[in-house]
Amino acid sequence: MQNRLEELRIKNGWTQQELADLVEVSRQTIISLENGRYNPSILLAFRLARLFKLQIEELFLYSDEENHG
Repeated sequence: MQNRLEELRIKNGWTQQELADLVEVSRQTIISLENGRYNPSILLAFRLARLFKLQIEELFLYSDEENHG
């Protein structure tokens, strides 16, 4: 799943560790999310979306093709 996490984190001037601290996860989790190796739990997706004042679907870009492959 594509996401805008890195773009928005940089725009806000936060390091990966600062973002991790804000949403109470490890820096490794943020790295994995930014690299697309990990999809967040629904709770983490809500926390991130709320932090950036976005809807979840504005932050995490779902493509129907991802489920057909």
